[in-house]
Amino acid sequence: MRVVFFGTPDFAVESLDAIMQSGHEVAAVVTVPDRQAGRGQKVIYSAVKEYALKHSLPLLQPEKLRDPAFIDALAAYKADVFVVVAFRMLPEAVWNMPPHGTFNLHASLLPRYRGAAPINWAIINGEQESGVTTFLLNHQIDEGAILLQERTPIAPDETAGSLHDRLAAMGRSLVVRTLDGMAANTLTPLPQQGEACPAPKIFKDDCLIDFNRKSAEVDRFVRGLAPYPAAIMHLANPKCDIVPFKIYSVKPDNEHHEMPCGALICDGKKVLKIATADGFVKILELQMAGKKRNLVEDFLRGNSLTGWKSV
Repeated sequence: MRVVFFGTPDFAVESLDAIMQSGHEVAAVVTVPDRQAGRGQKVIYSAVKEYALKHSLPLLQPEKLRDPAFIDALAAYKADVFVVVAFRMLPEAVWNMPPHGTFNLHASLLPRYRGAAPINWAIINGEQESGVTTFLLNHQIDEGAILLQERTPIAPDETAGSLHDRLAAMGRSLVVRTLDGMAANTLTPLPQQGEACPAPKIFKDDCLIDFNRKSAEVDRFVRGLAPYPAAIMHLANPKCDIVPFKIYSVKPDNEHHEMPCGALICDGKKVLKIATADGFVKILELQMAGKKRNLVEDFLRGNSLTGWKSV
């Protein structure tokens, strides 16, 4: 199969690499335009672009996916199929172009967790399993007919980072199997069945920990955002300045208490814990604004939280 690949982050690179190592041909790669970041406004390439340059693959970076010049350039590659992994929504003029259509690799068991952050929300919501799905694109986001699907359990200590890496590895084989099935005409697209569940993009304001919840829920929330974008708690120092902390790891503690939710307990050496609706969560790994990421005992060795309060 002659393929044009659409993708942006590291997750997509796994699938692109798998196609490159299979018997299928990557005719071109489409990724996002370069961006500038940091104080020096350094130009940043997407992970997919880095891979494409390393392997001398033809590269397209359209600002607008409906641009006639982009559509013409895409058509010139005469691909059999387009493969999409972690990219923007495509217009019909693009996804309907190749004779075998366009399929997407999604990091969930569709129809559950349709949206931009399926890995995060599966952990936050306490799902017992996740997986990867290939499906045909249509006019609706993540609602096309399923081609193949593979499942995996979510471990009790799973983080978004660890599940991301496992699903990326599973996805690379599923993408190749999907291309093989298309080439052999052995796939039967099936309509999605079951209850749909949204997985919207997570913004900074969504990352604030709610200590009014139970300890296990706070733990899932932290793991579902670790290592990125990371859960956040706010503490007030003795001067009443509000200081944000990124929280990467906690441990639920169901010790009974009658303290208000959010109350902070710190022994100044190894223990930092916050009261929740049914106990505490012990903070295990954190990062104070302007400082490096640390285990809590290392942080407390050089920073006093005496007089600080949770807000």
